[in-house]
Amino acid sequence: MELNFENRKVMLTETILRDAHQSQAATRMKIEEMLPVLEQLDDIGYYSIEAWGGATFDSCLRFLNEDPWERLRTLKAHLKTPIQMLLRGQNLLGYRHYADDVVEKFVAKSIENGVGVIRVFDALNDPRNLEVSMQAIKKYGGVCEATICYTSAVVDGQEIFTDEYFVKLAKQLEERGADNICLKDMANLLLPFRAYTLVSALKKALKPTTKLHLHTHNTTGTGDMMYLMAILAGVDIVDTALSPLGNGTSQPATEPLVATLKGTPYDTGIDINKLLPIVKHFKTVEKRLKDDKILNEKSKGIDVNTLLYQVPGGMLSNLINQLEKAGKADKLMECLAEVPNVRKDCGYPPLVTPSSQIVGTQAVMNVVMGQRYKMVTKETKDLFAGKYGTLPMPIDAEIAKKVLGDAERITCRPADLLKPEYEDIKKKVIELGYYEKEEDVLSYAVFEQVAENFFKWREAQKKGVDRDLAKTGVYPV
Repeated sequence: MELNFENRKVMLTETILRDAHQSQAATRMKIEEMLPVLEQLDDIGYYSIEAWGGATFDSCLRFLNEDPWERLRTLKAHLKTPIQMLLRGQNLLGYRHYADDVVEKFVAKSIENGVGVIRVFDALNDPRNLEVSMQAIKKYGGVCEATICYTSAVVDGQEIFTDEYFVKLAKQLEERGADNICLKDMANLLLPFRAYTLVSALKKALKPTTKLHLHTHNTTGTGDMMYLMAILAGVDIVDTALSPLGNGTSQPATEPLVATLKGTPYDTGIDINKLLPIVKHFKTVEKRLKDDKILNEKSKGIDVNTLLYQVPGGMLSNLINQLEKAGKADKLMECLAEVPNVRKDCGYPPLVTPSSQIVGTQAVMNVVMGQRYKMVTKETKDLFAGKYGTLPMPIDAEIAKKVLGDAERITCRPADLLKPEYEDIKKKVIELGYYEKEEDVLSYAVFEQVAENFFKWREAQKKGVDRDLAKTGVYPV
């Protein structure tokens, strides 16, 4: 392999305000823990700061009694560096497909409230599920970072997700108007030498003006090495997290990569001395999360099981919880072994939200019931039926018949079957007495019950109920 050294600054996206604490601490960092260092983060010279989207929206409403829209406006007031968010395409931040009018409105309000870069992905890598959100991002002036979820599967000794497969997807997204292409390695499966060949192939195929952004975690301990090989191959931007919440199930740590590239042709231009006081601050946040038993030391470690079973950390936690509830905790290894089998049956979807939960839950059912597909979840049926989109690979007809029975499979874009719903949702929010602003409608659209509980807490606050009492759910009549 001939390595290509050239003068090319590498840019970093800092994830400590979103994915880092989502991956290690159940997305429980509060806005008041971010505020003291926002100006310092803004002064670092990051390409972007990922601070919104993903699970932050749900967590703000459900656990932190924060309005996620207010959090976004607060962040924007302190940051000139572009704020980046993660969006699940037609699923927005929820777990079902939403009508096109809701998707467009959500993107418009996200940008209006302060988001600059929107990383948008689909769990099945179906470009049709990204069309409306991508169009809306461009329409309302955001940077459109269209995403390919990296996955791997070997059949008969051959990798079926080849470089050609990923290049074809990248070109399709570029043709649809993507400013950046993100290669999202959510389970830390992309190994260093494969990263070099894949990034090389993507850079060769994409326009010089299209930035290639690489995302990984350090779950298997290979993230730093993979980033270095990708940088040599020409990647433009990588995601990192400051060390208090870096590594393990989070992104590779920021400081070591900055130090590694210092004085090389790939120098980030970041002054590591400016990072140190920010690191000191987030160590106090890390301690609070540990003291509250939210951050588990296991999330800091290395787990090579991810390479064997392709099970991301969050999916593994769900498997363990489901087995414990069923009184079958001793069946974990059987379930881990069943996950690749179910994934094969489902057409090899990448294991990312929501497909990871669907595959994992079905694997648990297959093991607990002692018979494969004796009981099938609604979500598994919908996945087989095409209601989440086109599966990456063909599925076995006999297994499809077992799962679906006489139900038909759809071949259209799933959202084509949905009627406009925004105005009906708005009417309901007004009738319930929760409407204060358009953003409330979107919160209710994506997380109906969770948003309603938050709105009740908000009303309780106005009536003088203190925050801790409000958290108990006891509100004045």
